[in-house]
Amino acid sequence: MDAITGFCQTLRPRSLVIGDHQPPKLSTPKTHRLITIFVQKPKVQDQTNIIIHDSTSSRARNEESGTASSGLVGENDLLIVGPGVLGRLVAEKWRQEHPGCQVYGQTVTTDHHDELIKMGINPSLKGIKATQQYPYVIFCAPPSRTSDYPGDVREAALSWNGDGSFVFTSSSAPFDCFDNGQCKEDSPVVPIGRSPRTDVLLKAEKVVLESDRGAHTYWLEKGTVESRPDHILNLIHYEDAASLAVAILKKKLRSRIFLGCDNHPLSRQEVMDLVAKSGKFSKKFVAFTGTSDPLGKRLNNLKTREEIGWEPKYPSFAHFLGVSK
Repeated sequence: MDAITGFCQTLRPRSLVIGDHQPPKLSTPKTHRLITIFVQKPKVQDQTNIIIHDSTSSRARNEESGTASSGLVGENDLLIVGPGVLGRLVAEKWRQEHPGCQVYGQTVTTDHHDELIKMGINPSLKGIKATQQYPYVIFCAPPSRTSDYPGDVREAALSWNGDGSFVFTSSSAPFDCFDNGQCKEDSPVVPIGRSPRTDVLLKAEKVVLESDRGAHTYWLEKGTVESRPDHILNLIHYEDAASLAVAILKKKLRSRIFLGCDNHPLSRQEVMDLVAKSGKFSKKFVAFTGTSDPLGKRLNNLKTREEIGWEPKYPSFAHFLGVSK
């Protein structure tokens, strides 16, 4: 089970939201299963250098893929995959919260595109290669209209640029309780293999829960990456970035620059060697094939640590993975 989250160039605690897929009925309000995973990131510069600057883990991913987020996409723009009843209500409320933002809706057919346009939702058709990534994505499409629901969720996650949040709406069906008993967020779920219906939902949830946006996860997905293996990366866990930011805030300093990093810089190849050594990922990385792209830099923040009185919870990427370097 690829359940590693929260560490690389800049990783974030994550927020997945899971709610019922059944369309709401006026006479029978539905309860929702909610799991929170991608929340907004602490403000930390990519490559983990200067606290107080904004950046994202997606930058590393976009640099590798050659697909930068379009300048036409605003910081509060939203993509709704499956803009039905729930999705349209989300669009309405999102605009109230974020005046001036753009809302996009991805559908299986063009049947309701005119309706969406009238509602101010920019429609697109599933299956057309995305040219943009969005800071906020919500997946509201039900599993009934597809033969590969987890694959659809995985594809939708590729439309998320790593900022903001990715939200997936699921169902209360996976809870392993069928006697009118109480269920909470962490209540047991039906084992895989017992029911085709819950298998589909649980596998889709797994895709989201394991959608770690670190560069190492992106490289695993690619298999072969056209970047040089000896490029140095400087890493920090998002919990550590947050704790350092808070520690600096409490000092009430002015006009200063501090570094946030774990003081264990690694090459791209070393990162992937540790990932393989951990045994915690099912996918296998093949190779970095680049030879001429730029090298990186090695950061050291001993001065910051001494002045602020701070130490990271995760002293290295290897420590985070539970392996020795």
